[in-house]
Amino acid sequence: MSTPPEGRFVSRATRETLALVMAGGRGSRLKQLTANTAKPAVPFGGKFRIIDFTLSNCINSGVRRVGVLTQYKSHALIRHLQMGWGFMRGQFGEFVELLPAEQRSEGTSWYVGTADAVYQNIPFIRQHQPAHVLILAGDHIYKMDYGPMIAQHVANNAKVTVGCLEVPLGDATEFGVMTVDASNRVVAFDEKPLQPRPMPGKTDVALASMGIYVFDARFLLDTLSKDAGVSESSHDFGHDIIPRAIAESEVFAYPFRDLYDASRQGYWRDVGTVDAFWKANLELTDVLPELNLYDTQWPIWTHAVQLPPAKFILDKPDARGYAIDSMVSAGCIIAGAEVRNSVLFNNTRVETGSTIAQSVVLPGVTIGRNCRINKAVIDEGCVIPDGTEIGEGTAGNASWYHVTKSGVTLVTPEMLED
Repeated sequence: MSTPPEGRFVSRATRETLALVMAGGRGSRLKQLTANTAKPAVPFGGKFRIIDFTLSNCINSGVRRVGVLTQYKSHALIRHLQMGWGFMRGQFGEFVELLPAEQRSEGTSWYVGTADAVYQNIPFIRQHQPAHVLILAGDHIYKMDYGPMIAQHVANNAKVTVGCLEVPLGDATEFGVMTVDASNRVVAFDEKPLQPRPMPGKTDVALASMGIYVFDARFLLDTLSKDAGVSESSHDFGHDIIPRAIAESEVFAYPFRDLYDASRQGYWRDVGTVDAFWKANLELTDVLPELNLYDTQWPIWTHAVQLPPAKFILDKPDARGYAIDSMVSAGCIIAGAEVRNSVLFNNTRVETGSTIAQSVVLPGVTIGRNCRINKAVIDEGCVIPDGTEIGEGTAGNASWYHVTKSGVTLVTPEMLED
């Protein structure tokens, strides 16, 4: 029998794949930004939520059977998924389905690890009978075609394939680090090692897991069932499942590459800290940002709120409304104010005489007259009083704001009430 064209092979493999998105983490490193919502539901990039990037990767890759595992502070996330991701056609076997943590019987706890979260949803997996299961994190910003990764997994006859990227050796202590042979088979896996092993031939770079796994479905179910019976296990993919699979089965690494230029690594950001969140948002204001949100071939899907266009008003010498090197979203009104190198999310209003610089302003914020905000993250729904100074180089870094080590000031509505 002749070999089918690569496109058909990939599309068949993706149709046989079920994706599970891990979206239940606490996100505590984002401080007060996740006080009331899960990290995957935190706004990003002017109009999106963090989880939209992973879900868009699935849809654009042709993986259209998706379960989202939720747990902590999930109301905003669930509401966003219901409003923004209900367009899938169930009659064609397409869906984005919510899988909240629940106590199925006496003695059953909430999800106690990433592997346990999937184990508790084995009935969901069996219901859909996939050939492959794609495990994803719902809290990273990147664009990736999962199709070639799944195709490589099938071609290698692998039990597990791990998505990986090269990271500086000094940063590798925060990742699971892989050692591979010439065929990219994983021969060792160290979860957050104190002394990471460098890649062969690259003394300053390690090969790190992205937390993206393709499993043979039967192998996954068997492995999870065995792990559930091990009392000393932490029931985590990185700590327990992957090291055991490497020791017993065929596990391969899949290098993460750019969508349009395979010679270089793709864009990937963990926006798990306030500093990383601030930086990744401001990178979008570059003339040619690494993450192209204007890419019509790989769109990022989200819930589109019906809002009027952004508006810039007043043109007086002492009150001119304008924005430079910035992203300004729908519903915003810049009234005689200056915005530079910033990202303004939906429904932000900036009043006369105010200046905003190097800042990320989340949805529904009102900034009063004659305010000065620099190098800050302003949380959803904040109302900044007239004359307020916030951020680097101002006198307004009061003790009730959160200021990071690099000088980014985080302001939430609760802080303004004190």
